[in-house]
Amino acid sequence: MRLLASSTHPNIQSREGKSFTRKAARGIILDGENILMLYTERYHDYTLPGGGVDEGESIEAGLIRELEEETGAQHIEVLQEFGLYEEFRPWYKGDFDIVHMESYCFICDIHPELGETKLETHEIQNGMTPVWINIHEAIKHNEHTLANSDKKGLSIVRETFLLKRIVEELL
Repeated sequence: MRLLASSTHPNIQSREGKSFTRKAARGIILDGENILMLYTERYHDYTLPGGGVDEGESIEAGLIRELEEETGAQHIEVLQEFGLYEEFRPWYKGDFDIVHMESYCFICDIHPELGETKLETHEIQNGMTPVWINIHEAIKHNEHTLANSDKKGLSIVRETFLLKRIVEELL
């Protein structure tokens, strides 16, 4: 899969520390200029649906599972690869210094009607909700959050980059 971007968190001075890799799959689901996103109240941002791939699970199977859980999507079809976004972030737990996050992004199609979500406890506590939103509004919203919020999550830079790239290449 093509590499879209590689970023290193500003708190990481060197990649020399102990690290591990976490693979995630993210779905790009468009309906004209509307895109299926997750709005997170805690961070006041929009992110692509998807998440961590379980051990022994293929990236595509992880993507389908995450889309079903987070958005209630049904009849999911993975159409094509979009690209990989990798990040090197500080890790504050256990025996590691750095997490190498690999986000594999795919263009998908789903049944237009969303079913019930199966959100994890932390996702519910963070106020995560699936929403269809105009992609330009999502970009503008995330840019405003980046510029003005002190409680923004680490993923908003990645997500805003990906949204802009989707506009450039798919719309």
